[in-house]
Amino acid sequence: MEQNLLMERPNEGGRGHQENENGNFGMESLGRCLSSFVDEGSTESHRFYLSRRTVLEMLKDRGYSVPSSEIDISLQDFRGVYGQNPDIELLKFSATHISDPSKRMLVIFCGSGVVKVGMIRLITFQITDRDSLTGLILVLQNNITSQAMKALDLFKFKIEIFQITDLLVNITKHILKPKHQVLSEQAKQRLLKKYSIEEKQLPRILKKDAISRYYGLERGQVVKVTYDGDITGSHVTYRCVW
Repeated sequence: MEQNLLMERPNEGGRGHQENENGNFGMESLGRCLSSFVDEGSTESHRFYLSRRTVLEMLKDRGYSVPSSEIDISLQDFRGVYGQNPDIELLKFSATHISDPSKRMLVIFCGSGVVKVGMIRLITFQITDRDSLTGLILVLQNNITSQAMKALDLFKFKIEIFQITDLLVNITKHILKPKHQVLSEQAKQRLLKKYSIEEKQLPRILKKDAISRYYGLERGQVVKVTYDGDITGSHVTYRCVW
């Protein structure tokens, strides 16, 4: 392109005409390039796509059987299946634990309104096989009332609540986040025996911490935290959920 510009300079008028043409061409090319990065779909479908993918990754990291095809689906294909305004009923799914098939988790996406007692009752009626469930994850788009929270106590299995905005990004994939590995009860006991300590002597991580919630940790569980960075250096520590 530069060689052609140098060759076509018969006069000032010609030069101006040529530069104008190439300038317009350059702007058009830039416009087409930028438009390729613009998401022309709905914001709602994008939010559901990101949050559902994070939940799938979360369950897989907890040891549940999750098809890679579900996690790796593209935004375009997701919209092809669920549309620009996904029906939350179609987003619902369940997963079974790999090492313990008796553990089954159900994931339900709630509507855009405030979650009240009536919504919890509706969810109760929708769960036809509740006896086989060991856990339920509710993904909210709005607040939940205190009465609705109390109604959740009627369920016989563990209920976990996440705001959809907290699931748009998988926090464990952040470049600055150290690697977390949940220890089994046997591994925990070996650790305590090795260092002749009690679990209360370990550094703590709160149950409401984002990492604890991601892995669904309960009080008393221990996680191995591996740091590997220029600032922190490479080292390992253990934290007990409190």
